[in-house]
Amino acid sequence: MTRRRYRTTAALLATLALPACAGRAPAPVPVVQAGDRSLDCPAIAAETSANAQKIGALGSEEGGKVAQNVAMGIAGLIIWPLWFAMDFQGAASKETAALQSRQQYLATLAEQRNCARS
Repeated sequence: MTRRRYRTTAALLATLALPACAGRAPAPVPVVQAGDRSLDCPAIAAETSANAQKIGALGSEEGGKVAQNVAMGIAGLIIWPLWFAMDFQGAASKETAALQSRQQYLATLAEQRNCARS
């Protein structure tokens, strides 16, 4: 009987621990930041370029998460606790949306400052 209780407790703890691996919390960038007033045209261009690279990386991450969720969903039909490991936070998509909003803001800022477009 003690062995059965141990197994039940272990299975319960493993099931409760799985959501901790389910993905990371989103950390979206603010659209307007404190130092924006002092940005000059080269700084705006540099940040726009860096943001574009981040958006590309987040797109790859989002694609990987979709594939992982599909695999977990299918495997969950056999091993149901795997459903708890699926990522429903959508960190990459939320961060991508925030970066795109930031990009639009920076484009408006560049236009107001008459920065030449490349």
